Amino acid sequence: MEEIARHKCFDGDLSIRRHTSTATQCPMEFSIFVPPGKGPFPTLIFLSGLTCTWENFTTKAGAYGAAAKAGIIIIAPDTSPRGDGVADDPEGAYDLGLGASFYLNATEPPYAAHYRMEDYIARELPTVAAQYFPVDLNRLALSGHSMGGHGALTLGLKYPDLFKSITAFAPITAPSQVPWGQKAFAAYLGSDQANWQAHDATALMTAAGDRTKAAPILIDQGGGDAFLDQQLKPDLFAAACQKTGQPLTLRLQEGYDHSYYFITSFIADHIDWHRKNLSQF
Repeated sequence: MEEIARHKCFDGDLSIRRHTSTATQCPMEFSIFVPPGKGPFPTLIFLSGLTCTWENFTTKAGAYGAAAKAGIIIIAPDTSPRGDGVADDPEGAYDLGLGASFYLNATEPPYAAHYRMEDYIARELPTVAAQYFPVDLNRLALSGHSMGGHGALTLGLKYPDLFKSITAFAPITAPSQVPWGQKAFAAYLGSDQANWQAHDATALMTAAGDRTKAAPILIDQGGGDAFLDQQLKPDLFAAACQKTGQPLTLRLQEGYDHSYYFITSFIADHIDWHRKNLSQF
């Protein structure tokens, strides 16, 4: 694994790493913050949203002071495969292709060759990181923003034995029912909407059965978010949670928008949420 950069941060270490992914068949980059002390440490993977890379969370979220205090590793991966031969949206749109993987395994050409982000996040990345850093694979958590919040919810629900704590900021909770998700799912998964349900948090929760004993989920949503009504629809996910008994804290933060200022304001709450959930393991 190649080290791109290393920084001292809140007495811990922040480094940027590059490795060749077997899942995506191309080089992938991620940042990792390791708190001071002796591990292994509980570990949070944060999935960023449309157009982002690992750098957006790393430089804008202001998370590492709280992570150092909580004794939690934070990994921020890229949002899609990149490089020569990796397919992008033919029209260069921001909501498909590079930076817009939706954290799933694409089945349709030309995206199927590299867009294997579900395998990357749920199978490869934790194992790769644990080879080089004191990651506790028995105490993993997921969080994310927007498209990344969608990824955190869906992957957390699909891999409960791996990811034992879930939070999200302004997630796309019902992608099968909104324009962002419908465009991406049609391109990545094909036109059969039955295949979309395995990548839709609301659909997964609706079909989950009794979740009264599942770990509680935290979602923060900005009340002034321009995408709230058309693209995000947290009320649909909340209704599905009520049906299955899933413990959910959905906080509508009045006046906050979709930006990283919103994430910065509440990231410490999410880190502490994961600390509490993961302390049970």
